[in-house]
Amino acid sequence: MASLKEVKNRINSVKSTRQITSAMKMVSSAKLHKAQARIESMLPYQRRLSSILANFMSADDSFQTPIMEVRPVSKVAIVVFSSNSSLCGAFNSNIAKRLEAALHDYAHLKKEDIFIYPVGKKVEEAVRKWGYTPAGSFQDMADKPNYAQASELATRLMKDFVERKIDRVELIYHHFKSMGTQVLTRENYLPIDLKNVAEEGEKPARAGGYINNYIVEPSVPELMTELLPKVVCQKLYTVLADSNASEHAARMLAMQAATDNANELIQDLTKQYNKSRQQAITNELLDIIGGTLK
Repeated sequence: MASLKEVKNRINSVKSTRQITSAMKMVSSAKLHKAQARIESMLPYQRRLSSILANFMSADDSFQTPIMEVRPVSKVAIVVFSSNSSLCGAFNSNIAKRLEAALHDYAHLKKEDIFIYPVGKKVEEAVRKWGYTPAGSFQDMADKPNYAQASELATRLMKDFVERKIDRVELIYHHFKSMGTQVLTRENYLPIDLKNVAEEGEKPARAGGYINNYIVEPSVPELMTELLPKVVCQKLYTVLADSNASEHAARMLAMQAATDNANELIQDLTKQYNKSRQQAITNELLDIIGGTLK
């Protein structure tokens, strides 16, 4: 049995750990509330933008643009979102596993034909470990979602797609569904699918559907040419904010579980300490009694 001093030291050590995990939980909770507010303030804009696009689609579905071109995949780009730090449960490991599965799906391609854009330090380390060269470093985006940076990356991807440097772009990230649920998601980003974009928009306020009596200047194709890149940029920023909120939620849950485990361990160690102390007192009393009887 461990000595009283050893048990006491373990209790103090666990209490120190509990203070750290409890503080990290509160920090993650505060960051999560900010991330949720960011998503809630952004969603109405995204839905309205998508609904405008759906309106024009229903009026003229023959519109085509280079970022809608579907072609055989000989070069692929994967944008994958993780965190810069750990202590967030299986958040990063699940992302790495999904990325590994995606790479397995493209095993018929050469490594130089697979472009990985890691948003986050943890996935960037995994990519280098597997022998791939990241197509850039985007660690700042993982900590602080920024529309300007997301738009810059989206514009870069669209440019490479239009110039046929890549034939498909995929996204791998956690979708923030609720505080307790983050859905690991893998989806196509480019070529853009207008039907999927339209589904993300606001539903028609009237049962008869959309009213397509717009007067557009200079023309619908020119307006769509301007609108679509904004939709693509907004989508990437939405995914970035989604991943950031999911990270804070995962870390908060992990720290809550760690704090609960620390409380249980402290209770068990305290019981062990009390039993050991009682046993020590009993032994001392027996020694005293035995000495007086001699």
